Amino acid sequence: MLYPQDIEQKLGFDRVRELLKEACLSTLGQAFVEKIRFSDNFLVIQKLTCQAAEMKEIIETESEFPSQNYLDARATLESMRIEGMYVSQEAFFDLKVSLRTIRQLLTFFEKQEEGRFVYLRELAQNVRVEKAVTDAIERIIDDRGQIRDNASPELSDIRRRLISEMAGVRKKLDAMLRHAKNSGWVGEEVSLTVRGGRMVIPIVAEHKRKLKGFVHDESATGQTLYIEPADVLDANNEIKELEYAERREINRILIQLANQIRVHLVDLQRAYQFLGMIDFIRAKARLASQLGAHNPVFVNRPELEWRGARHPLLYLSFQKQGRKVVPLSVKLNPDQRILVVSGPNAGGKSVALKTIGLVQYMYQCGLLVPMAEGATMGLFQNLFIDIGDEQSLENDLSTYSSHLTNMKFFLNFANRKTLFLIDEFGTGTEPSLGGAIAESILEDLTKLGASGVVNTHYTNLKTYADKTTGLINGAMRYDGEHLEPLYELEMGKPGSSFAFEIAGKIGLPKAVVERAQSKLGTQQINFEKLLKELDIEKRVFADKNLEISLKERKLAQQLLETNALKTRLDNEQKNILNEAKRKAKQLLADTNQRIESTIREIKENKAEREATKQVRQELEKFERIELKAETVAEPEREEFVTEKGEITVGSYVRIIGQNTVGEVLAIKGKDAEISIGALKSNIKLNRLEKVSKKTYKQATGDNNATATPAPRMGGIDLNEKMMNFSFNLDIRGKRGEEAMIDLDNFMNDALMLSYNQVRIVHGKGDGILRNLVRSHLRSYKQINKLTDEHADRGGAGVTIVELK
Repeated sequence: MLYPQDIEQKLGFDRVRELLKEACLSTLGQAFVEKIRFSDNFLVIQKLTCQAAEMKEIIETESEFPSQNYLDARATLESMRIEGMYVSQEAFFDLKVSLRTIRQLLTFFEKQEEGRFVYLRELAQNVRVEKAVTDAIERIIDDRGQIRDNASPELSDIRRRLISEMAGVRKKLDAMLRHAKNSGWVGEEVSLTVRGGRMVIPIVAEHKRKLKGFVHDESATGQTLYIEPADVLDANNEIKELEYAERREINRILIQLANQIRVHLVDLQRAYQFLGMIDFIRAKARLASQLGAHNPVFVNRPELEWRGARHPLLYLSFQKQGRKVVPLSVKLNPDQRILVVSGPNAGGKSVALKTIGLVQYMYQCGLLVPMAEGATMGLFQNLFIDIGDEQSLENDLSTYSSHLTNMKFFLNFANRKTLFLIDEFGTGTEPSLGGAIAESILEDLTKLGASGVVNTHYTNLKTYADKTTGLINGAMRYDGEHLEPLYELEMGKPGSSFAFEIAGKIGLPKAVVERAQSKLGTQQINFEKLLKELDIEKRVFADKNLEISLKERKLAQQLLETNALKTRLDNEQKNILNEAKRKAKQLLADTNQRIESTIREIKENKAEREATKQVRQELEKFERIELKAETVAEPEREEFVTEKGEITVGSYVRIIGQNTVGEVLAIKGKDAEISIGALKSNIKLNRLEKVSKKTYKQATGDNNATATPAPRMGGIDLNEKMMNFSFNLDIRGKRGEEAMIDLDNFMNDALMLSYNQVRIVHGKGDGILRNLVRSHLRSYKQINKLTDEHADRGGAGVTIVELK
């Protein structure tokens, strides 16, 4: 069930229908576009969308798919039902080329592998175009749409005689025209022409009596007459009679051809039904390509989980302007069936609502929808919307009355398979009363189990959504610093209307805004302020999370590279050892061979002194050269001057086996607490050795090191401070003295907790508070740098403090 009756116009589907018509190649496809209807049949929707998805794949990947001559020949086929009915050769030519397209389509699907384009091949199963039909048309009509000369013996004879007669007439007229030119009756540029289907000669009016014949026409000025010479009158009459005979023979041939085709009319009508369906599906696929649309996961349940959804019409409009649409992500399921969206005016609430309505409507009409792949689309039996102003003078309905009329319908017919969309819920009457009625209506819709999305500014509806199972708040994000909408839907929290901020931005007097704030009360103001601050902090943390994610990714990459390097080094070490062992084996074999050879030579020389001495020298030379050890350069090691004596608090120590030095802060039994730069660590005393003060200075570059430990602080619960500390300090609206006290306390806590970056929100205004804050911060030696926040998160109204 759909409500209201003009739901297509309200959602913009009528424009989508026009786009589909424009994408069709023929009136065949356009007729199917007119038949598009919202369906709640799961199998029908699945079939229609899968057909469109398959066609989208075809037009994007298959260049051989036929895309011409999608002609509507249904009127021609209908006229053939009457026996003896004449059909023009133009109609037969359209029939010829369109039947060729149908046969090409059937051949395309027949050639596909099993399992490809299943839904489209199913359409082609019962379609037949008999070869006898196309052959019969081919014998009569050529590829230019003309009747062939050999369509019948009679036509062939008529045309042969016609050509002969025309050639004779042409020859005679050419001779007469040359004579007229030579006589000066006509100009040199004049040529033969035709009037009333008869060949004539243009003659200057003053010479008309010099050429015997019949005047068929004259020029607009009357200075030229078109005369048919008397000598060719009979020949032209013969040509005319032959043309009449040709026309009669063509009519006979075409009537006979229609009689041949008549027996196949049922198959042909089915074939053109198939051609129209393919044209229609092709139009849906072309529109899907323009929109970047996909076929999401389809489930037979009233729920949805969309990612990256875009309003189709807005997307096409922005595409022409070179702009991008901010995508919409939304999730409705049994745990959160109703989404209550809040946020400032012109923040994108209505666009988000229409996007949900139009995209759901399109899909249940069998169209692909523009959203990210992998999104989930559910099935709804009813779609109810209350969007826009329905006031009617004829029906005596005000804006609020029309809204209540719609709500009455919703409450009477909504069920668990209903999706309802309500814009500006509860508006049009006194706010407190309208909010109460809206909350009551929302309670009943929740009890009915319906799913939906409502837009509102009412705080009571936000509170109700927060406390009620099955409802969830949503906010259209807004840049609270620059007072600009971001057009992003964020589920899980309510949005602020930013009414006072927007009023100030457009130039409403400051006194008026301040009085309005005082009239509203602190509770509502604090609620709006909290929402705004939460949004700012979320964006900051989102950026930091992105930065951390990038660092983690880089670290993972470095770890991967390190492991790969370690594996390569281990393999190289094994290869070196294996090579060393191989060479050692070879060297040992050579040495044994040399020794055996030496012993053999000594024996052969019977231990003669000189010969034995020479053999020994050769063996020693072999040892010096072949067994000489290579010199390896040792890396220079840093020398540490150690000191004797017991390690006590304030001693400078080094971790044995490492180059790390530190100062002892405390000794607890066998453990020592030492400071290594900004870090503190507990290490066993037997792993430490005492070093000199000079060594410590050289290792750390600290020329201010003293043996006297810094005084220790006590009585502070760091865990509690860390839990309660926020890196964001907001001092907007405070006096200078009050702001400096808060700033000092904030900086002390940040330094104590070792934060490396904090954020101070002071606002822009005239820049007085900003300059005061920055001047004061420069007195801190622990501060490394002061910078403005990113323009999207406050710019010069926020100072980023980087600590050393």
